[in-house]
Amino acid sequence: MQDLFEEIGRLKREMNAIILAHYYQEPDIQDIADVIGDSLQLAQAAAKTDAKVIVFCGVHFMAETAKILNPGKLVLLPDLAAGCSLSDGCPASLFEPFVRNHPGHTVITYINSSAAVKALSDVICTSSNAEKIVRQLPADRPILFAPDQHLGRFVMKQTGRDMVLWPGACSVHVTFSERRIIRLKAEHPEALVLAHPECEEPVLRLADHIGSTTSILNYAVNSPASSFIVATEAGILHQMKKAAPHKTFIPAPPDNGCSCNECPFMRLNTLEKVYRCMRDRQPEITMAEDLRVKCLVPLQRMLEMSA
Repeated sequence: MQDLFEEIGRLKREMNAIILAHYYQEPDIQDIADVIGDSLQLAQAAAKTDAKVIVFCGVHFMAETAKILNPGKLVLLPDLAAGCSLSDGCPASLFEPFVRNHPGHTVITYINSSAAVKALSDVICTSSNAEKIVRQLPADRPILFAPDQHLGRFVMKQTGRDMVLWPGACSVHVTFSERRIIRLKAEHPEALVLAHPECEEPVLRLADHIGSTTSILNYAVNSPASSFIVATEAGILHQMKKAAPHKTFIPAPPDNGCSCNECPFMRLNTLEKVYRCMRDRQPEITMAEDLRVKCLVPLQRMLEMSA
């Protein structure tokens, strides 16, 4: 395993590459990354980097976002099959007529979407900035929000804004069980519940803090509490344990005995695949220039509204 770490480091220097990794990646990948973050942080890092090659350890829509922002750079994704249930559940062929049926609406699209869907949008958002972006729109502006209905409802509750919601959901976050979290709370009464806004409302009602992965991490580190039940993808626990080794982090269980609190798409990337993609300079993310330009407008708008 040590050889892979060394080889990846050598290739990174030779290629003038940067490795970006999401919090939901396996620990070994997080440990080799130059930047670890949530979708907003990684988009911001991709927009700013001077590296010639971007190795994106995440899922397909994240690597696409890096390519949209960096048309002249080589963008690599260790496994092209690393998709996203939210993106897959909102195909452009269905989203386009949905938008057309709501004329006059500002279309806010969660970053967990394909390039083709981003191209139909007015502004992109992440779980970190969705509320901030909605608050910046005129109060009389009707809003269409896609594709995560649970994040959309959470933002509606926080802002008081009514929005038309696409009926999508994250296959990981909807597995968290209100019943099993209540049972965990009984076993660990001192533990605070931290939840991602992609979770369903019954789980969010149990939460002491609701936020993006970065928000959850920061809250746990800065809180005086010493024990937490974490209702988001289990990959974040690696950074939590590194940042606060003296605290206890309990992954919220799904509603059955499976490991459904791990995103199967995120876990397709492995350290060996990172090495191979750098060695072979593929799989490469490519897209038609006219599509890239259409996507760039709402993405840049997001970055400006998030400053």
